[in-house]
Amino acid sequence: MTAPAKEALEAAFLRLLEERPLREITVKDIVQACGVNRNTFYYHFKDIPALLEEIIMDQADRIIAAQGPAASLADCLETAARFAQEHRQAVLHINQSAHRNLFELCLMDVCRRVVEDYAAAAMGGAALPPGDRAVIIRFYQCECFGQIMAWLNNGMRYDIGKQFRRLCYLAEGLTEQMLNRATEADT
Repeated sequence: MTAPAKEALEAAFLRLLEERPLREITVKDIVQACGVNRNTFYYHFKDIPALLEEIIMDQADRIIAAQGPAASLADCLETAARFAQEHRQAVLHINQSAHRNLFELCLMDVCRRVVEDYAAAAMGGAALPPGDRAVIIRFYQCECFGQIMAWLNNGMRYDIGKQFRRLCYLAEGLTEQMLNRATEADT
């Protein structure tokens, strides 16, 4: 019942999720795949959805820590999409499962975190009304989330990085306009 057993359970589950839909994976499959007993599984996780949530959040933390603060909005979008890119089939299986909402909540949180990191650098010490700062962050969080969900719902069939870069090019100057309007409204 050590950390290596927990990591083995998570790795086995991810491997199984790459191979088949979530609804076809049982606790028995997971413990057999990593050579531990059922008690070990239940020591670490309440159920499969709890395991799924832990994996998604751990992966999100790892990706965000490795990325560091985003230098651009394209970086935010690409960072938020990285887990899906690294675990393509698993994410498609999750997206088509009854636990899709869990993935969506975690993805929304990841989008918020990467956008907040970017906003801290982009907005710097700008004297914005707190409500405006929150609105701008939520706007980009939702845009990031929506772009990734549209990509997932399309079966991840197009180059999302290329689309993100194009979107950011087309929206160039938008953040500055919002910041200027927010500071003008405050004065």
